[in-house]
Amino acid sequence: MNPTATFDKKAPGMTSQPSPQGLVRVRRAVLSAYDKTGIVNFARVLKQHGVEIISTGGTLKALRDSGIEATSVEDLTGVGSMFDGRVKTLHPTMMGGILARPDNPSDREQMREHGIGSFELVIVNLYPFSKAADDPDATLADAIELIDVGGPSMIRAAAKNHATVAVVCDPTDYATVIDELNTHDGQTSLLTRSRLAAKAFSITAAYDAKIASHLMSRFEGKEAGGFPTVLIPRFTRMTSLRYGENPHQRAAIYAADDPGPSLARAKVHGGKELSYNNLNDLDAAWRMAADFEEPFAAVFKHASPCGAACADNIRDAYQAAHDTDPLSAYGGIVAFNRRVDLACAKALDETTFLECILAPGFDVDALELLSHKKTRRYVEVPTMSLKGALRLRMRDVVGGLLIQTEDTADVKAGDVRVATKKKPTDAEIASLLLGRIMVKHAKSNAIVLVRGKAAVGFGAGQTSRVDAVHQAITKAGERSKGAVLASDAFFPMADGVEAAIKAGVTAIIQPGGSKRDPEVIAACDAAGVAMVFTGIRNFRH
Repeated sequence: MNPTATFDKKAPGMTSQPSPQGLVRVRRAVLSAYDKTGIVNFARVLKQHGVEIISTGGTLKALRDSGIEATSVEDLTGVGSMFDGRVKTLHPTMMGGILARPDNPSDREQMREHGIGSFELVIVNLYPFSKAADDPDATLADAIELIDVGGPSMIRAAAKNHATVAVVCDPTDYATVIDELNTHDGQTSLLTRSRLAAKAFSITAAYDAKIASHLMSRFEGKEAGGFPTVLIPRFTRMTSLRYGENPHQRAAIYAADDPGPSLARAKVHGGKELSYNNLNDLDAAWRMAADFEEPFAAVFKHASPCGAACADNIRDAYQAAHDTDPLSAYGGIVAFNRRVDLACAKALDETTFLECILAPGFDVDALELLSHKKTRRYVEVPTMSLKGALRLRMRDVVGGLLIQTEDTADVKAGDVRVATKKKPTDAEIASLLLGRIMVKHAKSNAIVLVRGKAAVGFGAGQTSRVDAVHQAITKAGERSKGAVLASDAFFPMADGVEAAIKAGVTAIIQPGGSKRDPEVIAACDAAGVAMVFTGIRNFRH
């Protein structure tokens, strides 16, 4: 059914009122788009339905250049663009036409009095503030100039009045609105207007959040450790997941408003959709793999490493990582910091069942070989580097958030302090430094035993450090002999190092700082074992 009232350009004040089915005929539309993707085609459809178009600046030029008739905002309001374009649409003729209520007699009378006609469609997208905010070379003035004022005002006004006005601020929604106009003879439905309004408010909220966060980061400086007074993160839901950690829990994954790498946007080949637990494991493994420069592979289970190794090539790195703990590797996930080639794919195919494989890429022949296992997922990320990713770690607590910066502290050979009489060899130092990186990705209390460039035993998530040592030794077995040990925190007493020495460990790396350091050092000296201090703790809870 058509609307019960019509709009006549010669009789301002008449507005399109909804039909009993909630349909509203679009008779006049505002088009003001910074991102002009698809705008010309959209305008052509509007013209096919007899819609009068009011437009601004660059959008107006794009329409006229394409032969589409449109009226400028300046001609409608009688006021030209002011202050280098800062004021164009903030005028009663524009805002009144968007906000007027067709079922309100007073609104209609005021529209007649002031010569204001209604709008039933507002198509606006915003200045790209993120472009300046995410550009390290952009000045504050650059960022300020990209704060849109008129656009959000029109979007919010149209969304508020969605009973009769449709608002579109995302070009991906053009097709939906075009389909509806074609289906309903130039009309929009209340359901579509409501959904577009909700999305519009989410977009303006996120836009304001980005501005607020950026300006707080500039103006608040290093106060409170550089953390903003009010944290306003923006995340967009990418997909709902089948369930959470357990089948009775619901879950979804959101992508951060951040230009860096994103697990939420990773390309996935093969298998069923990733689960909550898959994604949690993949995140932990990715972070570990990204910490290594040499070809590296990590095997994770329940967000904990059970295998890790560097090698000259990715195939050998995987084989050594798998051999750290073959039993635990079953059903786990693997992360690489290099593309998976055919040789590596063959090793993956011949070892054990794996849920997921993450890498910067997969060679065509490698993916073809692996894809015969239909349940396995292959997760492709464009780069292993996390330098451009969101650098704050967040964890919810009851009624709040805990936030910290990423654990990026680096330790080189020249940074360690030899605490014992015996100095480690160059080969031991190399293994110790690799072990220090590996252990910081294991849950505390954490210990890792390393031989050469490969872990041979992890002890993680223990309530006492000596238990973590015993667990790592048990996993390593005879491989403990000649291994080096890395600890994520200091030894509170000598029992842990005594157990390691008894198992055959030849060198130890740890932060130091315990009041019982002298006892721990003495135990190493008595056994002729080297130990170095880093001064850096790497807890991960």
